[in-house]
Amino acid sequence: MQTQATTASEQQVLTADILLPMTADNPVIQQGAVLVQGQKIIATGTREEIMAMAPEAVWHDYGRAVLMPGLINTHSHSGFLRGTAEDLPVWEWLRLYIDPMHRVLTAEDAEIASWLCYAESLLSGTTTSVDMWRHMAGSARAAETLGNRVVMVPYVGEAEGYDYFDTLDDNEALIQQWHGKADGRINVWVGLEHMYYATPQACRRAVALCTRYNTGLHTHSNEAEAEIGEAMKRFGCSPIRALERLGLLEPARVLLAHCVWLDEDEIALLAEKNIGVAHNPSSNMKLASGSAPIEQLIAAGVAVGIGTDGEKENNNLDMLEEIKIASLLAKLRCMDAAAYGAWNVLRSATIEGARAIGMDDQIGSLQPGKQADIIAVRADTPRMTPFLTEGPFMNVHHNLVHGALGGDVCMTMVAGRIVMQNQQLLNGDLPRYMNEAEHACRALLERRAAWLAEHEEGALSPL
Repeated sequence: MQTQATTASEQQVLTADILLPMTADNPVIQQGAVLVQGQKIIATGTREEIMAMAPEAVWHDYGRAVLMPGLINTHSHSGFLRGTAEDLPVWEWLRLYIDPMHRVLTAEDAEIASWLCYAESLLSGTTTSVDMWRHMAGSARAAETLGNRVVMVPYVGEAEGYDYFDTLDDNEALIQQWHGKADGRINVWVGLEHMYYATPQACRRAVALCTRYNTGLHTHSNEAEAEIGEAMKRFGCSPIRALERLGLLEPARVLLAHCVWLDEDEIALLAEKNIGVAHNPSSNMKLASGSAPIEQLIAAGVAVGIGTDGEKENNNLDMLEEIKIASLLAKLRCMDAAAYGAWNVLRSATIEGARAIGMDDQIGSLQPGKQADIIAVRADTPRMTPFLTEGPFMNVHHNLVHGALGGDVCMTMVAGRIVMQNQQLLNGDLPRYMNEAEHACRALLERRAAWLAEHEEGALSPL
């Protein structure tokens, strides 16, 4: 591999044995290359074509590797509690572990978590994360420095008993301070932890904030089967219809996490309203929530992205691992070995994930005019061997989905800037983030234990 440092105004050429631009019809370009200037892609094509266009450009040759769009994690939570909240179904998990943690979480804890999680994401090829988290000014500082693209979504609780979460006032202040900053890499959406955590008045204000600031809305929905009965009890309808009645499907960009328990009517409504879905297969299996109807959603035209969910319910943020799990789970659900094939799941992690968050005009595929969010995945590994790049047994897409892991990513570029090279962050200090998270976690667990000793029933359960 040959690389050189560049200035913002210089043209760069990224080249590798295979280029997957993830455009229509899923082309596979042999000896492919991407021409970048500033934050944007100027052209894609073969190495010879691009080098003829820009003979003076700075050269980055990744050799036996795959160049492709950066991965888009459509639902995650910063955190540092992995391995400490295990073996419980989702509502008990929330009541005894997660919501009590939120009661004692500090702004310093929250920032430490984001530094760690954004670093982990860049190392494994995720260039854009939708992060629902707390005290997110610290998250913005981390993204500004590390160089990732982030959609920040505060955990908002606006109902009696949930006043320990962020508020809509906090959310609005974050929008005013950070939306569009870091050369556009930082976006702030309106977040509701769940419709059960918010009053109807709060839901109306959340929608109004989306309109006022031209931003999106993100919440969890239809994650557990118990939500169906609870929605019928509270609203007299299914959960998605309840969101519709509350006005939460009206903003121009809406992303719903999970959507495991859907009926045909709800799927049709999501398609009609152009609602994005973030599919979280590892989390849904770990918390025994169920398996989302991905094939039906895609067939209906719903934009389905893939999310890792948080480190505590996964227990990592490796999107290459997640796409394999997504494909396998869909095959098992459908009892069809052809379900959610390699191209479809790669599209969910790239261009369809971008469509799910309303950013497919900017990211998700390698096309002229789009942001230069690009990764290189090594193909000189046992997991990618044999590396058959053409002919009837071409297996590049299959190996990426079923073989590659995050540690195989050897370069991550965001907005035309290389931020990770050879598994080294170029703008951060990973050992420091890990050390800080270790100490913060121990202190947080002690504070949570003290709170639970006084509140044996745990936090208020929404069901």
